[in-house]
Amino acid sequence: MNKLSKLEHSGNSKRRLKRSVGIRKKISGDASRPRLSVFRTSRHIYVQAIDDVNGVTVASASSNQKGFSHDGGKSSVAAEVGKNVAQKLSDKGIEKVVFDRNGYRYHGRVASLAEGAREAGLIF
Repeated sequence: MNKLSKLEHSGNSKRRLKRSVGIRKKISGDASRPRLSVFRTSRHIYVQAIDDVNGVTVASASSNQKGFSHDGGKSSVAAEVGKNVAQKLSDKGIEKVVFDRNGYRYHGRVASLAEGAREAGLIF
């Protein structure tokens, strides 16, 4: 069963899920180079570093977690989330990742998250 058959969505969400499935056909993460998957809502942004071979989440961060301050706009918050996940990954000895934009445009908050992660030392 694939993503599209499990969920009922409106037009824009269905198109995003189709793009997401197409992207996931091409990329995959492993223990040495996990997949950095982004999910965003109208208020928050979430990111996970996933080892697809073993099926585990290596690290995660979000704008919704405890102790996270919401200073500035959504793009600056996304950059902080990117720095946060990059710090967690560097503590585990991981420097390289594969970026999965999950069907979203590489624009705005998604691009800010990626730039924040790069500033903190992640290599895409």
